[in-house]
Amino acid sequence: MTLSTEYGGTSQPDAGGEASPEKLLAPVLSAFWDEAKSWTLDTYKRHDGYEGLRKALAMSPDDLIAYVKDSGLRGRGGAGFPTGMKWQFIPQGDGKPHYLVVNADESEPGTCKDIPLLFANPHSLIEGIVIACYAIRSSHAFIYLRGEVVPVLRRLHEAVREAYEAGFLGKNILGSGLDLELTVHAGAGAYICGEETALLDSLEGRRGQPRLRPPFPAVAGLYACPTVVNNVESIASVPAILQRGKDWFKSMGSEKSPGFTLYSLSGHVARPGQYEAPLGITLRQLLDMSGGMRPGHRLKFWTPGGSSTPMFTDEHLDVPLDYEGVGAAGSMLGTKALQCFDETTCVVRAVTRWTEFYAHESCGKCTPCREGTYWLVQLLRDIEAGMGVMSDLDKLNDIADNINGKSFCALGDGAASPIFSSLKYFREEYEQHISGKGCPFDPAKSTAWADKHLEVNA
Repeated sequence: MTLSTEYGGTSQPDAGGEASPEKLLAPVLSAFWDEAKSWTLDTYKRHDGYEGLRKALAMSPDDLIAYVKDSGLRGRGGAGFPTGMKWQFIPQGDGKPHYLVVNADESEPGTCKDIPLLFANPHSLIEGIVIACYAIRSSHAFIYLRGEVVPVLRRLHEAVREAYEAGFLGKNILGSGLDLELTVHAGAGAYICGEETALLDSLEGRRGQPRLRPPFPAVAGLYACPTVVNNVESIASVPAILQRGKDWFKSMGSEKSPGFTLYSLSGHVARPGQYEAPLGITLRQLLDMSGGMRPGHRLKFWTPGGSSTPMFTDEHLDVPLDYEGVGAAGSMLGTKALQCFDETTCVVRAVTRWTEFYAHESCGKCTPCREGTYWLVQLLRDIEAGMGVMSDLDKLNDIADNINGKSFCALGDGAASPIFSSLKYFREEYEQHISGKGCPFDPAKSTAWADKHLEVNA
């Protein structure tokens, strides 16, 4: 059950001057996720589906781009780049085909927003795709979906079929003269293909590895043609902006981060789920609505945007969850994947597991990431097992520094983030693993376990 469907409205104060919990959420994309057959065209049209498209087609493409730009919509995939500005970068009158590619390769640890959105409300994405393609003058769009989510793939294929049958895709859409083909492509499960240029290489049939930039995708993207790459949630948010107006959208969130977004709340919380709220809500407010941490426990650390963003502690409960607020506090909003861990969690163990993931998913193209993540894993495993030495902590920091900002793409930066932040806030816990010869949170990782491990590997 998606909790965001239980409430309505935006962050408006009640009579006492405070925003009551039931008024803090803003279900738009998730407004009818809990309805029977929410994914069908009939259900979508009952909720004003494709009305935003009709309004968009009554505008000129340039005016449409300007409208989306004025709304302040920022990319929901992690970087927060203004969506309308990204569309504006596409050169016009160049005689080349233009493409829209939707990045649905959601695979950041802790992130789960695009997949449930596609599963419960795929037509919001399809309508957004048609609007975006009209704006950038594209006649072919692609959805690059994570291949493991077969039920979502099937539901998306069915939604695309319905859209073709109803005349929202194909030739002369709604009599506007717009022709648009939509291709759904299933990836093969590589985290690196979430990086937009690696995704484009994969879509072209090559090994998914990031490209050197410039040229940027807006100039030479898919098949060396101008291409816009947007996140699922970014595109799916566009129809509501057209249908309800940019002023309505800007009335939510903050001045520089307007609108609504999906927050994925997971971990040791009483009621995990998707919470759709205006940007700028705090974790404290989300926890109040979700029943808080699991009974008898307290928050120890959390991630504001998935494991690739620097972690926060309970000192950051009141940080506004928008791009500026989280950035000022020393992290990144990222994919808004709020993973919450209580006091029973070993920080070293969590960071080790995340780093193992990044080492496994490194494409190997650049030396800092390929070699750096490997050695981070070796050091972290030794520290977790009680076989590290104090100098390993400085070595960890040094290796992470050699990766951060020096790798070919942002995967390396993401791998370094939990190292830096965990050493900043929990260095004593790392030291306990070394001086105590094991994990203080796990009796099995005691000195005796470490001695046995040494004997086995001798």
